[in-house]
Amino acid sequence: MKESGLFDTDEDDFDTVMADDISFSGKIHFSKPFMIKGRVEGSIVSTSDLLVDTGAVVNADITAGRVMVRGKVNGNISGGRLIYVTASGSIHGDITAQEVVLEPKADFSGRCTMIRQTEGE
Repeated sequence: MKESGLFDTDEDDFDTVMADDISFSGKIHFSKPFMIKGRVEGSIVSTSDLLVDTGAVVNADITAGRVMVRGKVNGNISGGRLIYVTASGSIHGDITAQEVVLEPKADFSGRCTMIRQTEGE
């Protein structure tokens, strides 16, 4: 979150924004910050940042560098560095990252695995 210095959340900070009236089914691969406002089914793979915005519904397994969830995710998330779930966010699936932040009132159902950062990272 921008307020905490962990994550930029302004739409202008994202190279690609999937509008709230778009539904997509399939595999999404990207390498620059991506914001989802609509519906996605399938899989998402990236080395960059992903923001699942308020009102978005994602039924997919996600692998990304950093992931912020303000909407709903049904699937497993592997966020290399960070998974951040806001009070409006919901995750039903397992999460794995170096750092996990669950704001009060965030909805999370699954297993959480925090991985250690290795020397030199």
